[in-house]
Parts: sequence; structure tokens; C-alpha cells
Amino acid sequence: MFLMRFDLRAPDFGAATPGELYRAALELAEWGENRGCIQIVLSEHHGCEDSYLPSPLILAAALSGRTRRVPIQVAALVLPLHDPIRVAEEMAVLDLVSNGRVSYVLAVGYRPEEYAMFGRSFPGRGKRMEACIEALRQAWTGEPFEFEGRKVHVMPVPLAPAGPALLMGGNSEVVARRAARLGLGMIAGGIHPDLEPLYRAACDEFGQPPGFFVNPQPGAITAGFVSDDPDRAWAEIGPYLLHDAHMYGRWMGEEHARKTGQWASSVEELRAAQGIYRILTPDEAVAHVRANGIWVTHPLCGGIPPDVAWPFLEALTDRVLPRVQATESGTA
Repeated sequence: MFLMRFDLRAPDFGAATPGELYRAALELAEWGENRGCIQIVLSEHHGCEDSYLPSPLILAAALSGRTRRVPIQVAALVLPLHDPIRVAEEMAVLDLVSNGRVSYVLAVGYRPEEYAMFGRSFPGRGKRMEACIEALRQAWTGEPFEFEGRKVHVMPVPLAPAGPALLMGGNSEVVARRAARLGLGMIAGGIHPDLEPLYRAACDEFGQPPGFFVNPQPGAITAGFVSDDPDRAWAEIGPYLLHDAHMYGRWMGEEHARKTGQWASSVEELRAAQGIYRILTPDEAVAHVRANGIWVTHPLCGGIPPDVAWPFLEALTDRVLPRVQATESGTA
């Protein structure tokens, strides 16, 4: 019924330390699993001054130990930054300890500074992505092979013969065609509305069956909060949401950030954008979930302190979801 995202930003102005935010993410995941959370999503970036999550697989492992059922998705894993042999081993072990609950959205990324940090070629990231995906697939067969002149043998193998579930992430026709050619589904970011027909046409061209494809409407809520008093809530958490928007806007550029409602110079402007950051009343949230089937929240967005985050989640699970469930069961 609801999905939680974590990226663990901890800006200097925030009241919570990185340690407090990481520990809160574990508590929130365990709590959410018992209250209708259908997926936990983790992200990856590197070299960020606000301590953005750089090691999503480690956090996914910790989350899998605190939960039993909820699926965990790394979205996105910037695969070309990694040694695919090492990451194939880590993903295989994580697949076993989580009982197959961790899936991955693979992306080439869009920040040249991350590639410089790891000594990788930014212009060559697409070609390396394809080589890395092929290496993962070979690695998970359990058979020896060669990669970049190295003899490789990855063990143990994952639970499923094909390995953990993989999707492609991105917002361009190039990425859509790559996903189709490699036989992968795709998750886009709601920036280019025509990607799905391009993807499906490419699947036909390459003789591949279309996979799972998601491309939300531009500005679809991905950081939703529930409050009886949105004015007060914007005053309380607006600076954290604005920080998140500022960082993404700087990385993505104005054109893309405006499409998602992440380009703003003030909390008031961010609120008026009616983009991915939204604070709705319980009645409005009920209507949203009924219309869309899901609520996406980012409880620690921009470094929101845990003690501030909890009431927003409790409003969702105590005052919104029961009403939606009652409607679905016909008891409302």
C-alpha cells in the first residue's frame, strides 16, 4: 500500500547525525513491514557533501536482517562505477541472506565527478554498463569465465538461476533501446513521457519480449507526507525538502528539475510547484491512494530528523491506509 525511499542525506544544518539517520532507517523498515509497506527503495551517489548513501548493498543487507518479507530495491545502482565481479559476489550473497528479496535498477549515472572519483570513463559509461551486465549474467551461472583478461569464478550462486531481478534505469531513448536489446525491463523518472512506446518498439526490433516498464507522470509524488496542518508541516520540514530539491536540481539541471518540481529557490516556491514533494491532509492522501493505488514516502528526505519523521508516517498508517483498506473491502 505504501513504499518507502531512503538516501540518507545528512546536511550540515540538519538536527540529525548520519548515524541517527541510518539507525532510524532500520527501525522504520521494520516498523513499515508490519504496517503495509510493500517495498523499500535505496539509492546510490558518491562524493556528496551531505553524505548521500554511497553503499546501498550494505544498507540493503542490514535492512534484510531487520525484516522478513518486504522487498528491497536498489534504485539505482550505478553499475559502471563498480567492478562487476566483486559486485556479482556481493549481490549473490545478499540474494541468499535476503531470500531473494533484493532487486536492482541499473543506471549509468549522470554525474561526471563520480566517474572521476573512481577513475572510470564518463563518456564510456554506456559501453561499460553493457559489459558489466554481461559479466553479472556469466558470473551467476557458477561457471568459470574470463573478464577483461582475468580468470573469474563467482561462488556461491544466487537463489534463482538467472540471479537477482534486474531492471534498467534512465530517461533517454538510448537507455530504453539498451534495455530492450538486453532483455530488461525499465524504470524511468517521469521526465520523457514518450519512452514507453520507444521501448516497446525497440523490443519488437530486437526480438525481445517487453519487460516491466514504469514511467510516472512528471512530478508524480515520490516524497509524500500526511499532516492535518500542511502549513505547519511545510514550515517544519520544508527546509529539508528544499535541500533535497536543490541538490538534485544542481545535478540534473534546470530543464529536468522543473519537470519533476525540483527547481525552486524557496520553500514557498517548492510547495507551489506541486511536484514530487507533497504534504497532503489525510482526506487528500486517501483520495490520492484510491486514485493511484500507492503512496510513496521519503520519510528522512533531506535529513529530516527521525523524531520529526515518525508522526508523518503514523498519520499515514493510522489515518489514511485503514480508510483505503475499508473501501477496498467494502466495509466503508
